[in-house]
Amino acid sequence: MPVVMSDDEFDGLVSDALDQVPAELSAEMSNVVILVEPENDEDPHILGLYSGIALTERTHDYGGFLPDTITIYRDPILGMCHTRQEVAHEVVVTVMHEIAHHFGIDDHWLHANGWG
Repeated sequence: MPVVMSDDEFDGLVSDALDQVPAELSAEMSNVVILVEPENDEDPHILGLYSGIALTERTHDYGGFLPDTITIYRDPILGMCHTRQEVAHEVVVTVMHEIAHHFGIDDHWLHANGWG
């Protein structure tokens, strides 16, 4: 049975996950915003999505772009978990996974190293 959780409580878990990002990494995050949405309209099963230009792909002429976005999708995370503890864990994994994309790390490496 999916976990029932208020939007504010889920947002708090995302905030807690962001607090776990090492300071040296968060200091390097540039032009990125974190959003929480119910689900992705195109693929309602994905847990998170990074949209933008990874730091490793930015060149000397990068500038004037809208912020990159990391979107965490609440409903599929709540739907796949059975306990609040599982939700908290999955939020951390999803946030870290999407932040890794901001740094240019691909899905293959993330999955191979437990950040599915």
